[in-house]
Amino acid sequence: MSEPVPVEVGLLEGMATTRAIRRYADEPIPEDDLATIMWHATRAPSGSNRQPFRFLVLRDGPNAVVAKRILGESFRAAWNHKRSTDGYADGTGVDASSPKARMATTMQHYVDNFEKVPVVVLACMNRHRAASPFEGASVYPACQNLLLAARALGYGGVLTGWHGLVESELRDLFGLPEETTISATITLGRPVGSHGPVRRRRVQELVYDDEWGSGAEWAVDPEGTRVTNSGPPGSPR
Repeated sequence: MSEPVPVEVGLLEGMATTRAIRRYADEPIPEDDLATIMWHATRAPSGSNRQPFRFLVLRDGPNAVVAKRILGESFRAAWNHKRSTDGYADGTGVDASSPKARMATTMQHYVDNFEKVPVVVLACMNRHRAASPFEGASVYPACQNLLLAARALGYGGVLTGWHGLVESELRDLFGLPEETTISATITLGRPVGSHGPVRRRRVQELVYDDEWGSGAEWAVDPEGTRVTNSGPPGSPR
């Protein structure tokens, strides 16, 4: 097993360069590093500081093996549907060098090798009242903390929601209480490849000043920002 490479990543740099990582080296995450990642995840804010988030960490135990198999089958089914309905083999997808085709290749590798992912984290939440559209605000900040902490230690991960197809099976496997829901599935490992500047829409398209659609002249992209036109178009300035 290769030795972890020391990484020094400032907070702002980490926020600007934490990519979704879907290819992982075939090596475990040492418990000391995993403990650091999870500790920082639990420092996240939550509504009324109730801290309803809970993390079920799956490595190579007997339940983990079963859960990874269940999740792998779910993820492959979900990706097959998305690949077909979103036309990943059409248009620019026929060009193997296009971003669309590269994404499809990466996703296929991800779902085909899901059972080999070093660490799978089920991000759960204990509800104290009826389901609410706002409840994610008390669990997803902790998920982002987790991914940023992993980035700082030289690991990578991605957050998904494809566990939804098999949540009932996972609940039975782990004996989850009725009030506990699975909010996200996060995979973690040593990246095959690297982190780097993320591609997003220009900040001018996303930040308004004083009224809706009014561009904030002071909000400008730093030199060298990598941009994308993915997603719905921004409001005209």
